[in-house]
Amino acid sequence: MSLLKPFSKLPGLNLANILLVESEEQFQQSLADELVKEPGISVNVRLAKNLPLPIENEESRPRLDLIVFIINLTSELSLQSAEASVKYLDPGYFLGKVCFMVTNARNALVPSARLDAVRKLAASLQSPLLFAEDQSPHGVANATERLLTILKTSAGLVPMETALYLSNLTRCTVPPDIDQPSFD
Repeated sequence: MSLLKPFSKLPGLNLANILLVESEEQFQQSLADELVKEPGISVNVRLAKNLPLPIENEESRPRLDLIVFIINLTSELSLQSAEASVKYLDPGYFLGKVCFMVTNARNALVPSARLDAVRKLAASLQSPLLFAEDQSPHGVANATERLLTILKTSAGLVPMETALYLSNLTRCTVPPDIDQPSFD
C-alpha cells in the first residue's frame, strides 16, 4: 500500500477529479450526485470508505485534484477513520488539495471534545474545515457549491489562482484557548 501522490499524473483539460472519503457513506452519495451536475467542467467523483486505496487499480486511477474527508460528528468511528486515513497521503496533498467536511455539528448530542479534535486535526494539517448540513437538499447544495469552489482552484481551472493560495485563505486555525474546557 503506497501513499497517494498529488502530482504523479497529468491533469485533464476542463476536468476535475475529487475523492470523497466517508466511513459511513451517508452524505457521500448525495454530495457526489450534486457534484457531477456542474455545467462547464467535467467532474469525476470517486468514493472511498477509507484510505489506502487498493493498489491493483493504481495505473488506471486518475489524478486526484481534491480529497475531502467527510466526518460525521455523531460517530466516533468517523473521526477515527479520517485520522487513520490521512497517514496514507503524500505531504504534497496538504498544500491545498485536502479539506475536511463536518456534518451534524448542530446536534446537541455531539460532545464538544469531538468537534475540538476535528478542528485540531484540520489545523495541524493546514487544511480547510467546512461545515455542512446533510439533512436537507438545500444543505447539500450549499456544501456542493463550497466544494466546487475549492475543487476548481485545486484542479487549476481558475486562472491566476493556485491551490496553495486558496489553502492559505481557507485553512483552519485553532484559537490559543482550544485546550481549555468548553463551557456549554
